[in-house]
Amino acid sequence: MLTVGDKLPSFDLLAVDSDSELAAQPDQAFKRVNQDSFPDKWKVLFFWPKDFTFVCPTEIRGYGDLLDAFNERDTQLIGASTDGEFVHLAWRRDHQDLKGLSFPWLADIKHELAGALGILDRREGVALRATFIVDPANLIRHVSVNDHSVGRNPQETLRLLDALQSDELCPCNWHKGEPTIRF
Repeated sequence: MLTVGDKLPSFDLLAVDSDSELAAQPDQAFKRVNQDSFPDKWKVLFFWPKDFTFVCPTEIRGYGDLLDAFNERDTQLIGASTDGEFVHLAWRRDHQDLKGLSFPWLADIKHELAGALGILDRREGVALRATFIVDPANLIRHVSVNDHSVGRNPQETLRLLDALQSDELCPCNWHKGEPTIRF
């Protein structure tokens, strides 16, 4: 698995676009996204195992609820799974909690990005529940992986992003605006 200090692998994937719910034609719902699609921005890339599951929509909604906070930090939120773009689109349109979300979901159906990141579950062949915080130079600055049965805390991802963007020494449980460690 790639880790802190590694470069985000090159990728070029179809994504369900942020306005896909409003698209009159399915072919208007998708766009290509790659590692350089969001220049000069931080990225929070989070993978979930499968669409149409139970824990995943709670996380996706949780991240979506913090979209304004990520945007304020000049950070692009990107969701992903190893499901295809039409499955993503159907789930977004079908699941009440996922309607209206406005960040791209990558369709890594060939497991290219998940494989390059090293986050494929060896038994099930789907992405692990992994989160990457990536800086504007496409360097991975944070990685976490949860068991399939345990959802993440998007607030913690935001806290970690704040700490990384502070470029300071941050103590345990530090939050934006609190003193950092000076020596």
